[in-house]
Amino acid sequence: MAEAEIQSGEKEYFLNIPQQNETFFLKGCANYDWGFKNRLARIFNPRSGKTVMLAFDHGYFQGPTTGLERIDVTIVPLTPFADALMLTRGILRSVIPAATGKPIVMRASGGPSILKELSNEHIACDIDDAVRMNCSAVAVQVFIGGEYETQSVNNMTQLVDSGMKVGMPVLGVTAVGKELVRDAKYMGLATRMCAELGAAIVKTYFCPDFERVAAGCPVPLVIAGGKKLPELDALKMAYDAIQQGASGVDMGRNIFQSEAPIAMLHAVQKVVHEGMNYKQAHEYYLDQKNKKNA
Repeated sequence: MAEAEIQSGEKEYFLNIPQQNETFFLKGCANYDWGFKNRLARIFNPRSGKTVMLAFDHGYFQGPTTGLERIDVTIVPLTPFADALMLTRGILRSVIPAATGKPIVMRASGGPSILKELSNEHIACDIDDAVRMNCSAVAVQVFIGGEYETQSVNNMTQLVDSGMKVGMPVLGVTAVGKELVRDAKYMGLATRMCAELGAAIVKTYFCPDFERVAAGCPVPLVIAGGKKLPELDALKMAYDAIQQGASGVDMGRNIFQSEAPIAMLHAVQKVVHEGMNYKQAHEYYLDQKNKKNA
């Protein structure tokens, strides 16, 4: 028998306050399941709707590239200052402390090294292992225009199907080969294909007329940092991309190859989440760098 209610007075159902049906904050993501959206909300800051991802998955095809020779020394100290980490499962299990607490975007495609045809990738990490590692998303390279274009697209769609069963978002990464031009026409094609075929997030490169690329993609776009640039140029790229519709950045070399990686990461955060002008962000970077060296 249920215990008698002991509170005095009538129950309060707040009849004058309708229940709120909150719209999910990310572009094109309102119709996913709760767990799926919860994972996305770990990657993207719900207040700004943006993310600063730290990418250090380069070793899956490049080996120990400059700045990633000892991830435990150069990268682990940076992780508290990023919104999400993009890496491989081998590095996650062997180097990253389990108490890190940052959302993980797991590289799930691979195969060839820089010595071979890069577009000949296959699925390299299944959804079950991504769930086992408590990942927030999996990332797959898509080579639109590459020799193995269809195979790479199929890699992504297989992961999308598997991910839907467990609430795991897929990040489609638009790979650009040496022969392909990084212009709005190509980026618009590649990003739209990824979104149309089920990617919840798309990572691409900034280019002239980027606002057209962002407008034509119905899901959040995150820009790649690409090769190492002078800090001012990297901050300008991030600023321009955000102003033209990007939902964040996924930077690697422009962070961990910087002279002051933590200061650079903070400056990028200012640009992405606070809308700080890139010149002001560069001054902030220099100030933080000088404080460290003082």
